[in-house]
Amino acid sequence: MGKLTLTTFLSLDGVMQAPGGPEEDTSGGFRYGGWTVPFADEGMGEFVTQVFDRAGAFLLGRRTYEIFAGHWPRYTDPADPIASRLNGLPKYVASTTLKEPAWAGTTVIDGEHLQAEITRVKDKLEGELQVHGSGALAQWLLARDLVDELNLLVFPVFLGTGRRLFPTGGLPTACEVVASRTTSKGTSIHTYRPVGRAGFGSFA
Repeated sequence: MGKLTLTTFLSLDGVMQAPGGPEEDTSGGFRYGGWTVPFADEGMGEFVTQVFDRAGAFLLGRRTYEIFAGHWPRYTDPADPIASRLNGLPKYVASTTLKEPAWAGTTVIDGEHLQAEITRVKDKLEGELQVHGSGALAQWLLARDLVDELNLLVFPVFLGTGRRLFPTGGLPTACEVVASRTTSKGTSIHTYRPVGRAGFGSFA
């Protein structure tokens, strides 16, 4: 049986929107796309490659799927650890509007059967069912305790605006730290495993 993992790039104030480029996602008037680029280094690349090495399939929200589908099919080098997996492994898209995906290996899951289908896909995998970005989907999964591990890459910058991973009103959840490292340019990479509802107390 596989596990569902979520990998997300975050600013210090929790923004996850458009980390990779100015035009990646300008919804809501977001003007700061590409905010991770100044901090890209070997350590970041090594970690991302390690994550993709564990992939058995991908689960994406529609917006992230369309960003990926517009980019990765153009890269066909079988030695590329990211492109080869994104192009070659099964991709599942959570969407009620996408009807005819052009990217090979794509299956659309509608909202009515989403949770059951995610469980079915994960249970038959040997590797990870990986979610990358996909903010609305990530929040939906977290609200239902469906995420087995979170890989959070926290970059040393705060933006003041933009879509955030953890919304107000989310479930209070405790996690254990599975692994942690910092890259040469200051990106903190943490892997967390949710362990149940958060506990509360007093120092008094």
